[in-house]
Amino acid sequence: MSEEIEGELPEEESLFEHYRLEVDKGQKPLRVDRFITEKIANASRNKVQQGIEEGVVRVNGEPVKANYKIKPFDVITLIMAQPRKETEVLPEKMPLDIIYEDDHLLVVNKPAGMVAHPAHGNWTGTLVNGLVYYFNQLPELPGNSGRPGLVHRIDKDTSGLLVIAKSEKAMTHLAKQFFDHSIKRTYLALVWGEPKEDSGTVDLPIGRSIKDRKIMQVYADGSQGKRAVTHWAVLKRLRYISLVNCQLETGRTHQIRVHMKHIGHPLFNDAFYGGDKIRKGTQFSKYKAFVQNCFKILPRQALHAQSLGFTHPVTGKEMYFESEIPQDMSEVIQKWENYVHTAE
Repeated sequence: MSEEIEGELPEEESLFEHYRLEVDKGQKPLRVDRFITEKIANASRNKVQQGIEEGVVRVNGEPVKANYKIKPFDVITLIMAQPRKETEVLPEKMPLDIIYEDDHLLVVNKPAGMVAHPAHGNWTGTLVNGLVYYFNQLPELPGNSGRPGLVHRIDKDTSGLLVIAKSEKAMTHLAKQFFDHSIKRTYLALVWGEPKEDSGTVDLPIGRSIKDRKIMQVYADGSQGKRAVTHWAVLKRLRYISLVNCQLETGRTHQIRVHMKHIGHPLFNDAFYGGDKIRKGTQFSKYKAFVQNCFKILPRQALHAQSLGFTHPVTGKEMYFESEIPQDMSEVIQKWENYVHTAE
């Protein structure tokens, strides 16, 4: 299975470094699995090799095979999908907007502001806490500890649809669909400016920023990152901003947010990627006050996971779900429509 969210799991944003080993300058070539086994107490060779197969072991930031020969100054990290502190996911009673459910899966409409799963700084109040209360037991994939039922995720401040597996069979089948990129996902995004074309595709790799590990960036030269493909189309032009439909072919961390910024149209009020500043329009105080008011109405990146399509893991039936645009985005669009109309 191939992160966050918008993306498949495990997402890099949710990964945690458990060990870091720096190879001495005098180290002779040695298989990485043997080196780790010698360095970490109680680490068996089989467990280490299993971790390598699951992509847990990175050398200089990249996954390797067990027979990789370490070199002087290599940096070996063991990255897990759960924080170093083992935590029990506590059931919490909370309202869940479930739009579909059967014996094998459910589809939930996540509100903006809700974290998908427990992680550092957010051990409670997450969607998974609510799901654990809703079900007695949810399946987990290997390496997916603490995130029962989740096959993919969307960012905390992104609203919209998520599919949740209720059985191991459903989990495995849905995970494969995400891995094969056969899941159909569309998002609504408000972006700064008006794209010159009515539609387009961004096919550029995305990776963790070297300067700031909390954000992602495009590596146009292909030197780093993973392939990421976003298809976009303009739905409405409002002179200073545009409503855009984005269809994900891949599911990398912050993919839409990073790709749209790269082509010069960051998401409206996206603090991570520069959209929380006026990127288009005048410098008049009245206009500035209007934009700030819109930011207050929509205090997050303007992104909504609108639709989700997949093959049912048991029946084989094609499933398709849509979610209405949330009130905060709808209200801001209405305000911009009125503003543009008044300015004409």
